[in-house]
Order: sequence, then structure tokens, then C-alpha cells
Amino acid sequence: MESKKTEGLVLKKYSGFYYVQDEKQNVYECKLRGKVKSQVFTGDKVIFTVLGENEGVLEKVLPRENELYRPKIANVSRAFIVMANDQPAPSLSLLDRLLFLTHYNRILPYIILNKCDLKAHKNAVLLKGYYPKAGFNFLMTSAIQGTGIGELRDAIRGQVAVLAGPSGAGKSSLLNVLIGAKNIETQEVSRKIGRGRHTTRHVELYPLESGGAVADTPGFSILDMPPVRSGDFKFYFPDFLPFMERCRFGDCLHYRERDCGVREAVDAGMIAGFRYNNYISMLEEVLENERCYK
Repeated sequence: MESKKTEGLVLKKYSGFYYVQDEKQNVYECKLRGKVKSQVFTGDKVIFTVLGENEGVLEKVLPRENELYRPKIANVSRAFIVMANDQPAPSLSLLDRLLFLTHYNRILPYIILNKCDLKAHKNAVLLKGYYPKAGFNFLMTSAIQGTGIGELRDAIRGQVAVLAGPSGAGKSSLLNVLIGAKNIETQEVSRKIGRGRHTTRHVELYPLESGGAVADTPGFSILDMPPVRSGDFKFYFPDFLPFMERCRFGDCLHYRERDCGVREAVDAGMIAGFRYNNYISMLEEVLENERCYK
């Protein structure tokens, strides 16, 4: 068979090999050409040489639109932040941190409230009451009942997407339903500690028959703040933007300044108090990082 170079998408790395899918949905087990110096991520678009029916050599990594390091994945266009209706209770502070990180990395976020077959925890009630009205993409799903799966597939179609969120929220169960398989390891939430154990050991993209590909990602616990300036931080909160023009000062951080439009919106109930408090908590981290590096 005559060798040829073609473009592909890296689905996963395993035991030193890269599994690359071409435009015809064929998957090749590729070795890395020695001259390639770039670290190869799941989600990378690459040029590879086809050597045989299912073998190839990865020749070049194409420029990335973005890259994440926790987990290591590139060219993500959508992030589905999965929170459970209960068991475990949704963490609103983690949700807001993940929303910030998706906007920071130029990824369109969707909030997924999974396990909607369960009675809603009070935090889930707050979540449902604020984010959809504030303009965030929002879906309710149940992997057990199949609720919202069609809408989720539609949102993934044509995209490279990640499922992110805390352990136990049901990311792997949703992925099982999406790909029509039961080979993704899942574990029940520990009744004793009220949270899940990490079940995903590597990052792998799963192509969907309906189009697009989705990755399950390891459960998040600690997420460090990226090197963002305090003056830019506020712009990653799109629900704050309509109220910023009412601020007296152009460089207002919505922290302790007088005549702040964002703080007025919080007092008026137009921005949720918990959302603003989470913003302040992250802003203080940003300010502390700036002081440390001066």
C-alpha cells in the first residue's frame, strides 16, 4: 500500500501510541516521528502518514485554537459542566470557577444539571433559578431516564467537547448513554463521604454517530487560577457586562468601589448574591497573585 499523508484528529494516547481518526472515521495506531518536538494532546489536529490498513506515523501537530492542561486536551470548542441535582450536592463555587476557566480559554460553556430524576438539592434550586435567566446555556439531563440526551447530542454535533465537573456528578454515565456503550467505568457515590471517586484515568475523545466528539475528563477538586490580570478578570463574567456601564469608574473591579453598577445589580437581585461572592473570592486570588509577582 502506497503511503500517503493526511489530516486527522488525535483521539487518545495509550502505551506510547497515538490513535488518530481521519475524515472518513477510520482510526490509525500511530507512532510519533522523531522530528516532532511538540507535545501531542488529545484533540490535536495532526498530519500523519498512512503506512498500512490501521497503522501510521504522526508527522506534524497543526496550530491549536486552545489547549487545556488539566486535563491535557486541545482544540476544545464546547465545555459541558456537569453538576448533579443531588448526590453529590452541586458546588456553586466550583461551577463559577469552571465557567470562568471556559470563558478564559475561549470555550463555549453549557451547564448540565444531571440526575434530574432526583429531588433537587437547595443549591440545585439556586442554580436553576439564576443561570438560565442570566443567559447561560442550560440543560437538564438524566442518564437513567434518558432525559435531555437528544438536546445534549445536538449541542455536541460538529464540536470537540469535554464533560467537566466534580466526581460523582454522572459524567461517565452520560458519556455511556451518548456513545451507546457501557464500557466506561463508573462508580456509585460513596454514601459515607457524599462524593464520587475519580473513575477516569486518561483523556480520550469518543466520536459520536450524530457528529462531533466528546471527552470524559478526570474529576476536578483544585483548580489554580490562570495568569489573568485583575483589570481583565471581570470581563469573563458575561452576566456582569450589562451592568458595568453604570459603574462610576471605568476601571471598577466591582469590589469596594463607590457607585458600582454590578454591586447595585446584586443588591437589586439582578445578579445572584452567591454568584457575586464567588466572583469576589476568585478576584481576591487574582489580586494576591499580582502582589506575589510584583
